[in-house]
Amino acid sequence: MKAGLSAIVNKFHCNILNLFLHFTVHAENPFNMKQVCLFLLTALVLNACKNTHSNIVNNSYIDSLLQHNDNPATVKANQADMLFWKNKIQPGTPDYTNTLKYAATCINAFHYNGDFDKVLEADSILNKTARDFNGKEAAPYMAMVQHCILEHRFNDADSFFTIAQQIGIKKYDSCATAFDLFFERGQIELAKHNLAAIAKPHDYGYQFRMSKLMHYYGNLDSSIKAMQAAVDNAATSPGLQMAALSNLGDLYIHAGELSKANNCYMQCLDNNTADWHSLMGIGWIALMADHNDSLAEHIFQYVSTKTQSPEPLLKLISVAEYRNDTAMQYQYAKAFEQAATQRMYGNMYNKYMIQLYTGILHQPKQAEAMAERELFNRATPQTYAWYAWALLNNGKDEKAYEIYNTNVSGKPLEALELYYMGKLMQHFNKGYNAHNYFKAAFENKFDLSHVIQKDLNRELEQ
Repeated sequence: MKAGLSAIVNKFHCNILNLFLHFTVHAENPFNMKQVCLFLLTALVLNACKNTHSNIVNNSYIDSLLQHNDNPATVKANQADMLFWKNKIQPGTPDYTNTLKYAATCINAFHYNGDFDKVLEADSILNKTARDFNGKEAAPYMAMVQHCILEHRFNDADSFFTIAQQIGIKKYDSCATAFDLFFERGQIELAKHNLAAIAKPHDYGYQFRMSKLMHYYGNLDSSIKAMQAAVDNAATSPGLQMAALSNLGDLYIHAGELSKANNCYMQCLDNNTADWHSLMGIGWIALMADHNDSLAEHIFQYVSTKTQSPEPLLKLISVAEYRNDTAMQYQYAKAFEQAATQRMYGNMYNKYMIQLYTGILHQPKQAEAMAERELFNRATPQTYAWYAWALLNNGKDEKAYEIYNTNVSGKPLEALELYYMGKLMQHFNKGYNAHNYFKAAFENKFDLSHVIQKDLNRELEQ
């Protein structure tokens, strides 16, 4: 690396020397050096501006953040709230206000430390509360709908939502929750219908959901605009505002506007230093844009010490891929598999396990079985794309092509699924279709691993 840099510098110095000799020899007055020096100085400045690469991620900011973040204030505050609401609950007395608030702090704790037992505790509390009120209060069921969506238990979410509707809920709550459920299950027209029923340009919930819908349709500009509106409309609620801002950062990564994404994530961390999603977003930018794999690894390793979630391991696989370190890739992939396939996580990490089983871990039968389970959970163009890809990798070409034609072709997909379908089309010698899929995937290249980006570059250059 140093030798290559020296060669570039030496070449640049030689070019400047040649220019100097040219002007001194050919100038009408070779002894008048003022014009020559001015030209050379201008050339030096312009070349320096052209060739200086400015990193997006500020190392000093990250160092300071990680050094002074042993016990984040938001985590301490949630622990205090958890204890407060738990002590407010009177055993043997039906009380959904305090129990719901306590359950909410358990979910917050899960987001902070990845302890899934807190999610299970919240579920248990809500189920007990629903029984205590003999199924006549909708609030516990509505909370359980959101918990089930978090856990990717979409069929259970549908059952709880049906009960809540039968008990009776407000129109806004019904339509907003219906959108969440239908959207996750791939029932987009029903989701769209429910969102239209609560259309309010200055409402946080409406704009947040509109952003998700626009992103599904591939209208990234409109998605970003709606999420920015959600940020603006949540000015009086820091928690909601930061959730929207973090999502806005994700959208900017989709769009390839990584400086804007970094700014969003930094604002989130300024508000909550335990926002691990935003911190890993910055790590991803460090890896993909700044090519600073050491800083990215440092960030992901740090987050892995703060949370039991397997997600940092997934990011560390990408660091290993960037370094072409196959042993390290396999090591982190196995560690992720061990964590993510624990029974308590259910279907939460199916997407990533299918990717690993059809790649680093080379277990296509496992990928096919997992994709089948995912279809039972939610049958969407994305999950059908996973299934078709798993079938192809498992040698079931004819069925893979049938699934593609019936359930995937012409449907909106995200970057990874676009890449999968490009490879599938390539396998069937449909070069035109493959190229279009690769081109579409490359538009969101920063969502993809370094290995896939390199492969896309090769395919699109042919």
